[in-house]
Amino acid sequence: MFPGRAPVLILSQNTKRESGKKVQLENINAGKQIADVIRTCLGPQAMLKMLMDPMGGIVMTNDGNAILREITVQHPAAKSMIEIARTQDEEVGDGTTSVIVLAGEMLAAAEQFLEQQMHPTVIIRQYRQALEDMIKVLEGPLSVPVDKNDKAALANVVKSCIGTKFISKWGDLAVNIALDAVNTVTLTENGRTEVDIKRYAKVEKIPGGSIEDSKILDGLMLNKDVTHPKMRRYIENPRIILLDCNLEYKKGESQTNVEISGETNFTRLLELEEEHVRRQCEEIIALKPDLVFTEKGVSDLAQHFLLKAGISAIRRVRKSDNNRIARACGATIVNRTEELRETDVGTKCGLFEVKKLGDEYFCFLVKCKDPKACTILLRGASKDILNETERNLQDALQVARNIMLTPRLVAGGGAIEMAVAQHLLQKATHGPYRALAHALEIIPRTLAQNCGANTIRTLTALRAKHASHTDTTTPCTWGIDGETGELVEQKAKGIWEPLSVKLQTYKTAVETAILLLRIDGIVSGSKKKGGKEPPTPAEMAQQQE
Repeated sequence: MFPGRAPVLILSQNTKRESGKKVQLENINAGKQIADVIRTCLGPQAMLKMLMDPMGGIVMTNDGNAILREITVQHPAAKSMIEIARTQDEEVGDGTTSVIVLAGEMLAAAEQFLEQQMHPTVIIRQYRQALEDMIKVLEGPLSVPVDKNDKAALANVVKSCIGTKFISKWGDLAVNIALDAVNTVTLTENGRTEVDIKRYAKVEKIPGGSIEDSKILDGLMLNKDVTHPKMRRYIENPRIILLDCNLEYKKGESQTNVEISGETNFTRLLELEEEHVRRQCEEIIALKPDLVFTEKGVSDLAQHFLLKAGISAIRRVRKSDNNRIARACGATIVNRTEELRETDVGTKCGLFEVKKLGDEYFCFLVKCKDPKACTILLRGASKDILNETERNLQDALQVARNIMLTPRLVAGGGAIEMAVAQHLLQKATHGPYRALAHALEIIPRTLAQNCGANTIRTLTALRAKHASHTDTTTPCTWGIDGETGELVEQKAKGIWEPLSVKLQTYKTAVETAILLLRIDGIVSGSKKKGGKEPPTPAEMAQQQE
């Protein structure tokens, strides 16, 4: 490699190259292995995985994305499988386990056709066609609309989402928290609805107490205390000012030089500092606030002036927390005290108080009138339980958000997969198209396996139910009860899932299967230290086994 030249991949003696059908079969194998790892994490009877990270920490979860994040793999195809769980989590927040299981099964379905010497592009074309047909029937006859204002219907959907999680024992509590949080942070402007959970619905985890003590606050909570012990810690209907500047003398940068020739000059310098801080405080006091939050520091002198005026100050607040306070109490964040106006003062907060929880002090801004930001307070026995509860709650929040943005539902418990498969099988003419339809059945099959039911008998009965459904105006909602493994009508049981989650799951799974089938060569141009040749993809796959 020469400086200034573009990097060139040189196939030397040390370069391993594999191509053709062998690589495709290896990729399929890698995909299947990743799917097998988390297959037991699907459904209400899902098992947990205990993961140990390199630092010795422990994570216990059945969240597909959280598990795969911690797994170290070498095979490039396995890495791209792990990537789709992350995409699914970021996009819709739920269905991370389903998408991996489906993608693995869709790859496995293509294996027989590759062995029959069918060209990958033919399989890919069929898969694409099947995906288009899936989306059409999902957005059409197989999904039902839901009223965003019907809290009972929304609660059912969120409940079925967390029914497979650790938090399901406290289902009603989690559902109420999720729905209230999403309603709180929903902002409608110019006919556009925005639901920003990540930024404005903050989860605070405090070990101690039990999960039943968890609640959503009608306002915010910060892990902060007032700067001076004599400042007020309980204020009703406070006037709040938010700052993004120091309440202390602005120190010069490192290259500042000051030459002092006389003793009086030094005294004058100190007086200037004091005057600057005094002026800042007077500009704040002029607006008669009760509370001042600043993202920067507050000097002792400023604390003294504010205390004399009966103002409580809290310093070094995070930028994200300051934005949340601004949304909750109606204040505007100001960068310089000279620019403070009456309109910048927040008056929507009903109560400010500082409480001690465990070993630490927290300040609460609650009883806010129509806050557009909130804090979810989680309590639990240990950090592990709190972390898993938070992961589950994030899924519930995302599901509630998805319904707000796309108010359409599909039946859960494997019912929708069977219904889609039935639609595809009626159209199926070619092998791969048909195989993809059968691959969808992996979801109800896995649900039945995970609760110990007779898989073959259950699936045969379920297929018969869907095949005999002739009413084209309503979708067939027969699926599997994840608790007992019996066939139930999900409509009667009230188990629904948001359409957006299912669409994303199918799109991601099929696109990934297509992507991995398209690869017909893996070239590794790296050379290990000590002159050893890098392992081939086949050796990597064996190491994984």
